[in-house]
Amino acid sequence: MSADPPSSFSPFDAARITKAIRQRIQSLQQAGVTSFHTSAAEQTDLSELQKQLDAIRQDGRPASSTESQTSSVNASPPLATPQTTTQVTPAAASTNSATKVIPTPSSSAPPNNSPQESTAMPSQKQTELDIVCQEVANCTACTELADTRTNTVFGVGNPDARLVFYGEAPGADEDRQGEPFVGRAGQLLNKIIEAMGLTREEIYILNTIKCRPPGNRNPTPEEQQNCAGFLQRQLEIIQPEYIVCLGAIASHSFLECKTPIGKMRGQFFHKNGIKVLCTFHPAYLLRDPNRKRDVWDDIQFLMKDMGLPVPTKSDGVS
Repeated sequence: MSADPPSSFSPFDAARITKAIRQRIQSLQQAGVTSFHTSAAEQTDLSELQKQLDAIRQDGRPASSTESQTSSVNASPPLATPQTTTQVTPAAASTNSATKVIPTPSSSAPPNNSPQESTAMPSQKQTELDIVCQEVANCTACTELADTRTNTVFGVGNPDARLVFYGEAPGADEDRQGEPFVGRAGQLLNKIIEAMGLTREEIYILNTIKCRPPGNRNPTPEEQQNCAGFLQRQLEIIQPEYIVCLGAIASHSFLECKTPIGKMRGQFFHKNGIKVLCTFHPAYLLRDPNRKRDVWDDIQFLMKDMGLPVPTKSDGVS
């Protein structure tokens, strides 16, 4: 069964999109990036791009070549780190478009010929996720959340994971530690993962939004929309085969529907080539342990489709 095709684009908001792009430019500059190459092999200086965005913010149009001169691409990166150029393919048109960021060391960087050093290097996917994570840490789109958070909660796990668990919003424990699902609900989720014969290091875990709402209230639609671009980029980097939406908020947000969670269980929905399974949130199971059996039924359904062996027992899960 498939969910209704979601709308691909939200109403155009130039101010929000411009602000988001400026935040991305700043995080790239903090990482030592000074310019990037477009798909047409043209080099663009980040400082010049910032000037163009300033012009758009002021009068709604980009500056002409006579109004803005290209800045030098040889500016020294902060903290005297080796100069790095970055290929971006394709250039981002909005916060909802994926940007492939491929750091390319300059010729002055020492070659990496040591096998031990190679194994310690992060994967390409992890490097891209780290860049998005830094942008999330710098994000202030939701003023209330930015003012009250202790840490942003980006996500954790294997960047090559087949399976992603997708929760609602960080709680107090997650806010303190900066990692999703580390409280009591997280402990129950760990038991579910272990019952599948997997570990947290083999899957990926993230939430609908990256900051804790004060008082653990539900995230607003605007807050979810502000984080939607980050979520999309995470998933386009990881490219999972399966997503398990935990709870009604995650299910409704991701599939853009309002169907009761009880009616969404036990079937796959399809979005962007990913099989999506909806089930109850672990926090709900703590309040109503009788629902654990339902969740375990959903997980068994998932495991069979993934080709994983289904155990006869599920200690602490059902």
